[in-house]
Amino acid sequence: MRSASTIWYIDTADPLAVLKEGPDPDPAAAAALAGQLYSEYDVRPIMIGTLEGCAAPDRDEVYIGCYPGLTVVCTAEAALVRPTKLPDLLVRPLASEHTFLVSFDSTVHWGAFAHWERGEFRRSFSSTRVDILENEGLPMVWERPYWAGDHPVPWRGADHPEPRSLPFDPPEFADAANDEWLGFRYLGTGAEDLTPGALAVCGFTLYPKGRAPQPTPHPVAAPRSRHRLFGWLRGADRVR
Repeated sequence: MRSASTIWYIDTADPLAVLKEGPDPDPAAAAALAGQLYSEYDVRPIMIGTLEGCAAPDRDEVYIGCYPGLTVVCTAEAALVRPTKLPDLLVRPLASEHTFLVSFDSTVHWGAFAHWERGEFRRSFSSTRVDILENEGLPMVWERPYWAGDHPVPWRGADHPEPRSLPFDPPEFADAANDEWLGFRYLGTGAEDLTPGALAVCGFTLYPKGRAPQPTPHPVAAPRSRHRLFGWLRGADRVR
């Protein structure tokens, strides 16, 4: 994956245990949340995909996975240089215990993360390899090895560090936050055998009010290995 732009709403003490079950998302709950968050648009369902292919949607799309005790919203609105500027509606639309934002773009070596507890801000960070764009709240214990230089940037070829370069790669730093909070990584492999491709999400297109096309029959997609509620899930992770 090159990029991700996600917000997680957590009400379970063990999100990893829930996600490892490979739960199917609740499409009705996803549609209701999409309508709540984007009430200024006509919201239309388009597909079921996975987090691997849908974590960084375009501005006119949103992908939502509503699982028992936690929800993920994949939206371009989470790709913020300053995560503390996240709109209030997106901080806590579900009265959740914890809200986690994780965004990165490995092509420009940028990463960001943020944490709110019961809607109260706790921590945020955003940077490129050279410039810290936001660094608010108290650093968390899991951050220490990164600041200590235990995860240096893998400079290659003619690419050389500047004197003020950070001692870590920001996308990896953001991904480490996701691993700490959710128990899996978007980039590489985390401690647990869980990948974004194992997590299904419901997709929606956002149309200007009054401009949504008339509904069409559901498209036929390649079958999925798990023959459950979403057994028709994708041949490709994302349909454009």
